[in-house]
Amino acid sequence: MFKKLLVAVFGIGIAFGAAASIADNHADMGGCESCHADGEPSQDMVHELQQCHDCHGELADMGEPHVHHDGMLECTDCHAPHDQEAATDAEAACESCH
Repeated sequence: MFKKLLVAVFGIGIAFGAAASIADNHADMGGCESCHADGEPSQDMVHELQQCHDCHGELADMGEPHVHHDGMLECTDCHAPHDQEAATDAEAACESCH
C-alpha cells in the first residue's frame, strides 16, 4: 500500500509539472542562479542541494513521502532537475529500496 501511495504522490506532482522540467520552472523564477552559484553547476552539488533546503525546507519538514527519507536521501536521489523523463520514473526509484 505504501508503494502505491508513493507512486500516486509522485504521479500527482508529475502531472502538474509535466510541461516543464524542474530546472525550467526554477530558471523562470531567477535564472540558473536560483540553484547554481554563478549559474554553473558545482562539482559536488553541495551548493545546489543547500538551495533545495533553503527554499523548500528539510525533508523532515516536508511531509509524505519526504519525512521518511530524512537523513537517508538527497533531493537528487528522487528528483532529476534537468531530465523530466528520468524524474517521471518514480516507481523504479522507489523499487531500488522498497
